[in-house]
Amino acid sequence: MKRRRDRWLREETLAPWLAMTVIVGLWWLGARTFGPDQLDPPFGTPSLAAPADRSRTRPDPPAVRDPSAEAPSIPRDPGPGAEDVALASAMPIVAGSTEIEELVGKRLLLPVAGVERAALRQSFVEARGGGSRQHEAIDILAPRGTAVVAASDGRIAKLFTSAAGGLTVYQFDPTEQYAFYYAHLDRYAPNLAEGQLVSRGQTIGYVGTTGNAPPGTPHLHFAIFKLGPEKRWWEGEAIDPFLVFSRG
Repeated sequence: MKRRRDRWLREETLAPWLAMTVIVGLWWLGARTFGPDQLDPPFGTPSLAAPADRSRTRPDPPAVRDPSAEAPSIPRDPGPGAEDVALASAMPIVAGSTEIEELVGKRLLLPVAGVERAALRQSFVEARGGGSRQHEAIDILAPRGTAVVAASDGRIAKLFTSAAGGLTVYQFDPTEQYAFYYAHLDRYAPNLAEGQLVSRGQTIGYVGTTGNAPPGTPHLHFAIFKLGPEKRWWEGEAIDPFLVFSRG
């Protein structure tokens, strides 16, 4: 009876050690088979069926570019408004050309009341829009509210508002070969309308700073361009107004 009890005590004492030996042996065998990073540490019961998640140790995958999530490119507006004067991308007409001589012969009126020709400054080729384009006009400085007058007889082709030019007027000359562009107006003359015939010197608006003009620098942005055969009021070949007025 005593012998049987002693054997039972030995079995009870050795059983935990045998179980631990088996567990450690299985863990060691799994580590050899699956690699050390696929098993839990040798504390508790290891799980050989479900390898540990390795995603935490991997770098994030590169972001996949989704073209549909990008801002769509905005095509150039074929009409006016994107620039001070929405002209076709043609080379400006230079001094000595037939067009300048013809405009000098028309004796255009300086389009801001009370401003002398000596006050004008050449700025036709100056960079605008961060260097992306040329000015292709002259800026005539005057106090806010100074009358802007028609440089020639002709017809009001378009009254237009744009982010760049603000309140603007496009006027055709009587032959409808040339267009005159008046921009940054504070307001239009009363009752001014598209299609209206105007006379040289008639008030059509007032100097201001609408559009992208500096708020503290009221001026008229004035441009001349030669119309194409389609007679589009927003399109043509730019002509330097300074050369026309300096020789008129």
